[in-house]
Amino acid sequence: MSTQVATGPRLEFSNNELVDGIDVAALQASLQDVSSIAQVDGAVLRDRELSERAKIENEPKAETAFVNVMIDVVASGSGDDEGDKRAAIERIRQLCEAALDERSAPSAAARVVTRGDQVAATVPIAFLGELQADGDIAFIDKSEALKLDVPDASPAARPTPRQIGERGLHKNGSDVIIGIVDVGGFDFAHPDFLDRDGNTRFERIWDQGGDFRPAPARFGYGSELTRERLNAAIAAEASGNLPAVLLEAQSQRAPSSHATHVASIAAGNKGVCPKAEIVGVLVDVPMPDGEFERRRQTFSDSSRLVHAIEYLLDVAKDKGKPISINVSLGTNGGAHDGLAGTNRWFDNALSLPGRAITLAAGNAGQEQAEHDEDVGWIMGRIHTNGRIEARGLESELEWVVVGNGIADISENELEIWYSPQDRFDVELLPPGETEWLKVRAQEFIENKRLSDGTTVSIYNELFHPGNGGNYISIYLSPNLQPGEIRGIRAGIWRVRLTGEEVRNGRYHCWIERDDPREIGIHEGQRFFRFPSFFSPRSNVDSHSVSSLACGRATIAVSNYDIATNRMNITSSQGPTRDGRFKPDIAAPGTDIVAANGFAVDGKRWTSMSGTSMASPYVAGVIGLMMNAAAGPINSLQCLGILQRTARPLPGGTFEWVDDAGFGRIDPEAAILEAAGFSSRTDRTDLD
Repeated sequence: MSTQVATGPRLEFSNNELVDGIDVAALQASLQDVSSIAQVDGAVLRDRELSERAKIENEPKAETAFVNVMIDVVASGSGDDEGDKRAAIERIRQLCEAALDERSAPSAAARVVTRGDQVAATVPIAFLGELQADGDIAFIDKSEALKLDVPDASPAARPTPRQIGERGLHKNGSDVIIGIVDVGGFDFAHPDFLDRDGNTRFERIWDQGGDFRPAPARFGYGSELTRERLNAAIAAEASGNLPAVLLEAQSQRAPSSHATHVASIAAGNKGVCPKAEIVGVLVDVPMPDGEFERRRQTFSDSSRLVHAIEYLLDVAKDKGKPISINVSLGTNGGAHDGLAGTNRWFDNALSLPGRAITLAAGNAGQEQAEHDEDVGWIMGRIHTNGRIEARGLESELEWVVVGNGIADISENELEIWYSPQDRFDVELLPPGETEWLKVRAQEFIENKRLSDGTTVSIYNELFHPGNGGNYISIYLSPNLQPGEIRGIRAGIWRVRLTGEEVRNGRYHCWIERDDPREIGIHEGQRFFRFPSFFSPRSNVDSHSVSSLACGRATIAVSNYDIATNRMNITSSQGPTRDGRFKPDIAAPGTDIVAANGFAVDGKRWTSMSGTSMASPYVAGVIGLMMNAAAGPINSLQCLGILQRTARPLPGGTFEWVDDAGFGRIDPEAAILEAAGFSSRTDRTDLD
């Protein structure tokens, strides 16, 4: 017997898949209203015959496919000789450049960028084997896909007050730069960014997905809009020409733009740091329009953040000013221990004073619905952890993929990280199946196609070169062959871990999830990217902070609701997998009113909520701290000052807590502390 869901053509779930309070039928019915999702006849899809899918090793070399990677260089046999290492880095840089030049590289491919012993490059997939065999290379890491929790925007009458006291010290940030890395476009002509003469306060905008102007020379892609051209466009609009944002066009001009809102919070005229120069980097994260075709072409991953940070640091160096950078994007993949390539790149970049990076902690904190129509918990059930106590014992996880009219054509990925002391077997049971797919340590299953077209890959690896830990990756892939497009099989996928050798036994697991987003109609069906999630029995409400925000020198910001004087339920929690304290600080992030970018209705202000709104507030405060400091101040010192001056939430203590960090930011106290942190007193009275 089976339980049917919703009305019309439907997918079916067996009774044993309605577990622990998760009513898949009710959930899917509610999602029909939330997302206006059309029905898809799953039975018809399953009955179609699919062509065979070849193993990757049997496919021809991917000479015209490219991937963004981060390469760790060790310079084998050179010991600690820095000269040899620099020579090895330069040689590898040239190799990557040459490999790109020999193929028909896409226009989005970037020039090779280096920092310390790391190299960021776009390379042909067919070239990876040659790189792996290079004796000077320790590790090649793929860049992580970027995620953005796009908040709902609602019209508002006036901006949220953000003026900070102690202006005599911080001078409203007049001698600093605020860098914003974001998506949606920068409405540089919005009144919140114009000075008294009507000119924009944006110094430059690098549109990574654009082609309207020449690209920055160091990176070789995108479009760089300069202050002179931006002001010329504003002047032309004032003379009766087209709108300035069309005359100096960006590849994204989304109404109620996320980037514009974030920049307004940090450095708008009504923002925290209203006299700072602003430099924006527009990351080419695919937006809903036309994404079905673009999903195979995008280079929107963490390597683009590396380029963005390097670009902003270059501008700050050219201008001779300190810079506070905000990134309201994130990633869920990886070990959440701060040792991923992007984390280490950021930490290395912040070794010098006059630089700081704030990051949104993420919006994956909600575990349960707050009311009958609330489905926000779907975005929060991304983590679980546990302990296998002894050999032969098991732990079982429930991983939910929603169906009933939602054809999910996104890649669903689950990562499990465990101690290098242990050996775990992993098994996967697809919905409706009785046979488990079992993979032992150092084994894998690749591109196993199920009867409905879902493709499964499982890798059980030892001693990850980035951190030495063991890790298991499970991928559920849709079928995207032309004429045979099908989404992921809906239902509850069961994952079983069995201890083969157990000394530690602890594990953590994360789902790399998508935000709900319709992609479009293809061959008569409506397709979506939709998040999978853990069942209530499996979910563990902790360790959900974005992996991008797990670095050591960066500052992770959570979402504090001023109106309720408590943390927003959606704000992600820590700690990191290795037990460090993240998030660091809480800042206002709920119902924040700031500039309404590219408004189609003429309304200048809009309200949004999320850690994306809290993070730029802290970036602006750090800009004021830099302006007030008597001497150079670095990111770790800013972090220490924020921790020292934070205020506990009502009923709390000065101890770190998993959602608020060390407490609510106290901007004035932080600025005063920054102004005097370098002073010293010579105790001559003791002579």
